Amino acid sequence: MRVLGIEGTAWCASAALYDAETDSVLIESNPYEPDSGGIHPREAAEHMSEAIPEVVDAVLTAAETEHGPDAIDAVAFSKGPGLGPCLRTVATAARALAGVLNVPLVGVNHMVAHLEIGRHQSGFENPVCLNASGANAHLLGYHDGRYRVLGETMDAGVGNAIDKFTRHVGWDHPGGPKVEAAAAEAAAEREPDAQLVDLPYVVKGMDFSFSGISSAANDAYDDGVPVGEICFSLQEHVFAMLTEVSERALSLTGADELVLGGGVAQNDRLRGMLSTMCASRGADFHAPEPRFLRDNAGMIAVLGAEMAAAGDTVPIADSAIDPNFRPDQVPVTWRDDDASVARGRGDREREDGGWESDGGAGRRGAEATVEIAAAGAGEDAATGETRRVIKRRVPKRYRHPQLDRAIRRERTVAEARLTSEARRAGVPTPLVYDVDVPAATLTLQHVGDRDLAADLDERWTTAVGRHLARLHGAGIVHGDPTTRNVRIERRGERDARATLIDFGLAYHTGHVEDHAMDLHVFEGSVRATATEPNPLIEAFEAGYAEAGDGDVLDRLRTVEGRGRYR
Repeated sequence: MRVLGIEGTAWCASAALYDAETDSVLIESNPYEPDSGGIHPREAAEHMSEAIPEVVDAVLTAAETEHGPDAIDAVAFSKGPGLGPCLRTVATAARALAGVLNVPLVGVNHMVAHLEIGRHQSGFENPVCLNASGANAHLLGYHDGRYRVLGETMDAGVGNAIDKFTRHVGWDHPGGPKVEAAAAEAAAEREPDAQLVDLPYVVKGMDFSFSGISSAANDAYDDGVPVGEICFSLQEHVFAMLTEVSERALSLTGADELVLGGGVAQNDRLRGMLSTMCASRGADFHAPEPRFLRDNAGMIAVLGAEMAAAGDTVPIADSAIDPNFRPDQVPVTWRDDDASVARGRGDREREDGGWESDGGAGRRGAEATVEIAAAGAGEDAATGETRRVIKRRVPKRYRHPQLDRAIRRERTVAEARLTSEARRAGVPTPLVYDVDVPAATLTLQHVGDRDLAADLDERWTTAVGRHLARLHGAGIVHGDPTTRNVRIERRGERDARATLIDFGLAYHTGHVEDHAMDLHVFEGSVRATATEPNPLIEAFEAGYAEAGDGDVLDRLRTVEGRGRYR
């Protein structure tokens, strides 16, 4: 099968020929380059109308020269997401070509194509995928017939966040390569003990936010901080956030493969951070060659071939574009397996207190190692416990040392303090026995016999809803209430207990928005891993409603609509 792909979601007019038999891809592209500032939708659409015929003609000529007049078996186009005027131009061209050539038409989701080209090239089965592009930043994983959003930006896309700063400085689009070059130059000239520019670092579970960091970078520039130093610090913060949430996604799902996609993925520093993180976890990492990272028709043609082979084509009359086409709206028809990124890690606790996930008396999470140890002499008489948990926040080699030290210290202190405060407020949490701040180590009470992720049940999610309501009533936000951060224990048919753990991202706030974000994080972790998430989420919200503020549930609906293309 040979497929003609056409891409034009925003700034790059591109056409490609994919030959499935030889697994070869020919790409012709003509990017739009604004005279100043960012992308202007009207100008971008005008560029598409001029450039699409040129790149399509070049690819068709090459195809017919090599394969004859019947060279094309299907036409695939980027259906969305993207700028409406640009998408309409591409769709019109694709419909016309499919009609003239009398071949099937395939509508491709641009973001899923970024994921699939990495999976196709790497040979990975069920990777977590980080899409880092101009308008987007998603963590995706295949589960129950669709690519689920494990985490995403709650405001700006990563490239747009960087471009916001470069426009403020007066640099032309695209700003990413200019920031990378300025950061590299600053890195070469920096003293070893030079301080980073103070910028926000906002991670909430596996979601993240960039709007504040762009504004802070702009303010630093206005205050006279050298632009190279800002670029260096901007990259260190933004890419560390993306790497951290990627590691959190690997930890939540139990996956051991990570694929990187999107135009920002061309940045060497981001690729280096992700590679270092994966190596430290024993996970495989793949980033496609640069021509498949920026917006390109090659990935549209490759996924289009898989969809066409599965019969997933669309009549011309039903081929409307969708500027808000989310990746989790796409039925994955081209995969016939029942595999899932949520593989589970076999972390039901053994009788000896070990964990099957790592073969020893402990486990490794996204940011810490956990060792389960016997209590000292006489201690169990006072506590009723025979084991304790020693939690060590390990240094992250992918992060700048200054940033890493600050994060590990802040989270260790927050976890010790807020775990205890939550317990005093009536929320089930472990006892805190000891805190070693310089070593970023906590000694905690051992609780539960498994994570909620290993035994999802409506009884447990109802309990979590009540616990979070009580926590919020005390003016505390957990920050990372995923199914991996709830420990459960069955003590009999009617005696069961759910305990909240890992308060490292917790903080004090009475704001309804922050409380709603806690609920959003928990529900996202359920949707990403459960086969039938809706009953679990309904039970969770019912539990919250019993003990919490109804305004938080109302705000949750607003937060849910704030993700990209909602």
